Amino acid sequence: MQVECIGLVTDYGYEAGFVGVLHAVALSIAPGMPVLDLDHSVPPGDVRLGALRLERLVRYVPPAVFVGVVDPGVGGGRRPVALQAARHLFVGPDNGLLRWAAEVAAGGSEVRAVVLDGEGCWLPDRSRTFDGRDVFVPVAAHLASGRDLAEVGSPLDLGDLVTIDRPLCAVEGDVARLEIVQVDGFGNVQLSGDRRTVEELDWQHGDMLELVPGGAVATYAGTFGDVGAGQALVLLDSDGCLSWSINRGRGDSVLSLPSGSAVSIRRR
Repeated sequence: MQVECIGLVTDYGYEAGFVGVLHAVALSIAPGMPVLDLDHSVPPGDVRLGALRLERLVRYVPPAVFVGVVDPGVGGGRRPVALQAARHLFVGPDNGLLRWAAEVAAGGSEVRAVVLDGEGCWLPDRSRTFDGRDVFVPVAAHLASGRDLAEVGSPLDLGDLVTIDRPLCAVEGDVARLEIVQVDGFGNVQLSGDRRTVEELDWQHGDMLELVPGGAVATYAGTFGDVGAGQALVLLDSDGCLSWSINRGRGDSVLSLPSGSAVSIRRR
């Protein structure tokens, strides 16, 4: 299987050289293979948000080996795994991080999985706290260099992979019951609803929506400029998710709740 790059999604941030050493290890094993820093800002240990970001990013990347490292169980009993889905491969912990992205990449075709027990592809003297450097990136680089999935691990039934629950997204009567997924750097509060939520509730641009309870009001709109500066709106963002925002302001000044909080919205 030929790939064009290695893509990294982690919760490492850019401090302490963690990301840099991933590049160095990849370069030492697969010289010339581009390594893309897709996202290193996943909140520490937030496996579900890491899985959502990886799932959304995979749509835009050419054939790749993705390394996902949001791994609060590093050094414990969780398994290191690799998956192959159509033109992409995924390497990381078996904690739910990789599966959604692999299923999107597969597009209905078979997903192959292995447990990474072929230690010949790992770095020697593995640390128990840095599998990104010592296991996942080395395996990814070997796969990017042409090794087959069967050479790096033993077969694993897809049904044996760890699964995690998706964010709450339900329609009950005229109310959307949603969950705050994340807040971006502009203060936009991304919610778990999407176009299907809008269609089910028949929201139209210009409709006034309100939080229940609380009473905060926003306009359902197509883009920020559809409302005045400082006014609240709900729109479908670039991920296709509903977002509570304020034009030229911060939506989290109104929805000042942590990720994972449940919210309810209805047409006023």
